[in-house]
Amino acid sequence: MRTIYLDYNATTPLDADVRAAMLPILNEVWGNPSSVHHVGQRARSLLDDARDRVADTLKCKPSEIIFTSGGSESTNLALHGMARQLRNKGRHIITSSVEHHAVLQPCEYLANNEEFEVTFLPVDSAGRVAVESVREALRPDTVLVSIMAANNEVGTLQPVAEIGELCASRDVIFHTDAVQCFGKIPLSGIADFNADLVSLCAHKFHGPNGAGLLYAKSPWLPDPIVHGAPHENERRAGTENLAGIIGLAEAIVRFFPIPVFPLESLATLAGKLIEMVDATEGASFLGDRDSANRLFNTVSFTVEGTDSIALLSGLDMEGLCASAGSACASGSVTPSHVALAMGVPAAEANALVRLSLGRETTSADIAAACQIIPLVVARCRAGNKMGITR
Repeated sequence: MRTIYLDYNATTPLDADVRAAMLPILNEVWGNPSSVHHVGQRARSLLDDARDRVADTLKCKPSEIIFTSGGSESTNLALHGMARQLRNKGRHIITSSVEHHAVLQPCEYLANNEEFEVTFLPVDSAGRVAVESVREALRPDTVLVSIMAANNEVGTLQPVAEIGELCASRDVIFHTDAVQCFGKIPLSGIADFNADLVSLCAHKFHGPNGAGLLYAKSPWLPDPIVHGAPHENERRAGTENLAGIIGLAEAIVRFFPIPVFPLESLATLAGKLIEMVDATEGASFLGDRDSANRLFNTVSFTVEGTDSIALLSGLDMEGLCASAGSACASGSVTPSHVALAMGVPAAEANALVRLSLGRETTSADIAAACQIIPLVVARCRAGNKMGITR
């Protein structure tokens, strides 16, 4: 059976050149970068070089780069670390209702366990936060704002540069989860986000799993959340994953200046998927139709009369790999919090499907998907009407 992979927002295959950059580290450089002997210092030299390459590409200082295990750790470090550092100044945090759980859950933890107050901003029907809503939510005790650069479920781009400018004018720290942007959106440097803190991870743009970073604009350095040693300028304890960091650096150098996701071809192919969704009975496109206002590789839709488990299982049986906005576990479905925030009824928010295209996606893949998806949707809706259980 042919595999049609349309889940590039979840993860991407490791690029061959990135893998080639990592192999010498895996094969030859096994020393601990913190060791004083020559074996460890060889590893230290490569670690320092990777940090310099990343900083040069992102146009920031090497000291502003904190290597982590990925986007979730970077985001937790930003939120927990800065909130705790600034708690004597104030305990109010602002975020949006459509953030990734790596933002929502730390905010909820801080509210439930450390006496912070969190404002969850609403979004419009496309899933976008209004700059004015951030302005209205700011208070004298606001210490941190976190708004994602692009939504992982529906691809909607947020006005982060404007929000960052507003926060700077109020002397409020601004963090953005930019995990889904890198490799897709052209950027001249990390400063394009106007953010004090930026999270990213390698496997979203053809780098390795288990590697990411947090950009922390000088002089801000979040309090560590992993303790035990003075690694990463005392921001993160633990021996560095040198091979993963080398892969991350190689992916950034290769795919930050010139995005690895081809805009023109993928936007055209995504347009064909949107036309298919519009023509499919029971299906409704979700997000911003203008590819300039969303991740051009992302097409999300909801379906009446079924759920994500049935849809994804049906698609997988046909060889099509997609993702859901809902959390599926043990046969149960939780409605997508993003779809709910956008005003989608709970019954339809239970049945969100995200299709995300990538470098290897072909027109033949999309032609096949446009045949498969309507059939699976019809089959699942019919099965639900007949009371068929899984």
